Amino acid sequence: MSEAQQNICLNMPLLPKDEEGPVFSEPWQAQAFAMAVKLCEDGYFTWQEWVEEFSQQIKKAQAAGDPDLGDTYYLHWINCLEEMVAAKKMVSLGDMQLRKEQWRQAYIDTPHGEPVLL
Repeated sequence: MSEAQQNICLNMPLLPKDEEGPVFSEPWQAQAFAMAVKLCEDGYFTWQEWVEEFSQQIKKAQAAGDPDLGDTYYLHWINCLEEMVAAKKMVSLGDMQLRKEQWRQAYIDTPHGEPVLL
């Protein structure tokens, strides 16, 4: 784990982790984590800004009934990431929705065991 990632983990007390670092149940979770770290490292937002926005995302989810059992942690991560990149005009919500639909359709059209391609 890089020094930047270690520092980030220290500043994210709710981040699922063990002695080795962040724990991911599925590859997409690691990719979402890496995306946020990379955007921060590249200066698109500060880590403090991320922490504040992510905390708000979790509070909104809890207010909407999320029982906060840990299984939705990275779904909140993705929602926060999407909202931040849209708010900073890195990509529009419409473009994100279009791309999600393209991926969904490609997934549906791809035979089992084959790689999903756009």
